[in-house]
Amino acid sequence: MTGGLKVYYIPRKPFRMQNTLPTFYGTLPIMMTILIREKITLVHGHQAFSTLCHEAMMHARTMGYKVVFTDHSLYGFADVGCIHMNKVLQFTLADGNHLRFVIPNAVDTAMFRPAPENVSQDEIVIVVISRLVYRKGPDLPVEVIPEVCRLFPNDLVHFIVGGDGPKGVRLEEMREKNSLQNRVEMLGAVPHARVQSVLISGHIFLNSSLTKAFCIAILEAASCGLLTVSTRVGGVPESGGLLKQDPNLRCWYSVVQCSAQSTKF
Repeated sequence: MTGGLKVYYIPRKPFRMQNTLPTFYGTLPIMMTILIREKITLVHGHQAFSTLCHEAMMHARTMGYKVVFTDHSLYGFADVGCIHMNKVLQFTLADGNHLRFVIPNAVDTAMFRPAPENVSQDEIVIVVISRLVYRKGPDLPVEVIPEVCRLFPNDLVHFIVGGDGPKGVRLEEMREKNSLQNRVEMLGAVPHARVQSVLISGHIFLNSSLTKAFCIAILEAASCGLLTVSTRVGGVPESGGLLKQDPNLRCWYSVVQCSAQSTKF
């Protein structure tokens, strides 16, 4: 046990993105053993799309334990996945007394601070750092990046994309198809300790999420002195100081174009 943390590995094989198929009562014997053996007093569920999270909370409530659920994304009704997840959450949180708290987001300004020297104005550097999965909206940059590069020829605009995930293939294909290897840099997964060094190399930060209760990334980018452009979803409009647009291609292309032009001129 390291630092007081004990990890149990449940013998269940994930089928997609580290998620297992739901069993309802299949995990009850394992959960019961862990809760009793470790003398648990509080069970915390975190991550709405985790079947193990919902099963653990259900079993804990059945056994009389106190349960806390943390959710940091909002799910609309735009697709089957979000509709289904709203129904699952309605079931999971159906019983018991509920106390709801909104925990303000914060950023470590000692870590996320502007570059000591001004970033070069010879070219506009646009930064995208995100997990490349559907709900993070990487399909929007896939469509917008070639258009922006055509609008600003002669390498006036350069994109840096950090993150990995199943949607990374689409970005790679877009870069190959449009011969943008010199203008779109793919970093892959970026450790949190390196995020600031990537941000301070840019002028504009893009957040293309399709669902968001808030977004720490845009606070970190703004703290580093970048102009932040985000989709207008969830609690993002409460951030202030952003250029926000609805998550559709035409609106997003227009706002990215205006941001690049204002940054350059």
